[in-house]
Amino acid sequence: MEAIAAFAALGQPTRLAVLRLLIQTGPDGMAAGEIAAALDVRQNTLSTNLTILSQAGLIRGERHGRSIRYAVDMEGVRGLISFLLEDCCKGRPELCRPLLDQIACAC
Repeated sequence: MEAIAAFAALGQPTRLAVLRLLIQTGPDGMAAGEIAAALDVRQNTLSTNLTILSQAGLIRGERHGRSIRYAVDMEGVRGLISFLLEDCCKGRPELCRPLLDQIACAC
């Protein structure tokens, strides 16, 4: 299940910090070196964490010359949020629909 991989990825403080940073950065994302500097994380440690977040479907990387820019994979994040809200409101998902619509519009 994809949600399990996402939760496992976010269960580590550095990976959670990376996701939060990239959410704040927006669709342009950040180069791996910029992320490492912003979070004061060694590049080899960050590389492993970026791979795990990518495999969990929460971020995506795109090569630009010699560096890779990472950004949030909004579809992956939306999927995780939808999973969390799937059974909300005692089986009445229409009550959560406004929240899901706001999330879709904000991205």
